[in-house]
Amino acid sequence: MAINLQKGQKIDIGLSKITVGLGWDPNEGTGNDFDLDASAIMINSERKLLGEDYFIFYNNLNSPDGALEHTGDDPTGGNSDGDDDEAIRVDLNKIDSNVQEVLFVVTIEDFERRKQNFGQVRNSYIRIVDDASGEEIAKYELDEDFSIETGVEFGRLYKRNGNWKFEASGIGYKADLSFFLEKYYSGQIIK
Repeated sequence: MAINLQKGQKIDIGLSKITVGLGWDPNEGTGNDFDLDASAIMINSERKLLGEDYFIFYNNLNSPDGALEHTGDDPTGGNSDGDDDEAIRVDLNKIDSNVQEVLFVVTIEDFERRKQNFGQVRNSYIRIVDDASGEEIAKYELDEDFSIETGVEFGRLYKRNGNWKFEASGIGYKADLSFFLEKYYSGQIIK
């Protein structure tokens, strides 16, 4: 039976291959299509990206260590109907030894022009699925009102004493995808 997580709750993963599924539903009548994008940020003990290639998103679907695979962008949220809108497969045994955390964030594409925020999104969640059995292990449903936020850290995997754990984060930002890259990357960003 899946664990229903609360904000800040942490669990041991105890698996090697998982899928991190993320889902959401835009409220009806918001005027424009919503394009929400899931990303994974692989950071070291200093909370910095190992390199630009360790920022997994719709234009970089695979990590260089072969540990993370983004299943692709869903620009309209059309995969809803109870299924994950976007998913990232994770092989914890393959994660580069310098990676200490993997942050899972969702941002709203073109939020300024479309005048959109997470207050216009409902049924947002992050869940952990055991790849071997297909069984949902844990799920965190974000019930906060992110009325001005345009980027949300849904959850994070982190390594403690050699074991991988998951924390339900639910931290909102008034930011886009580039904010997260700039926050965690200390190298030169080519735009």
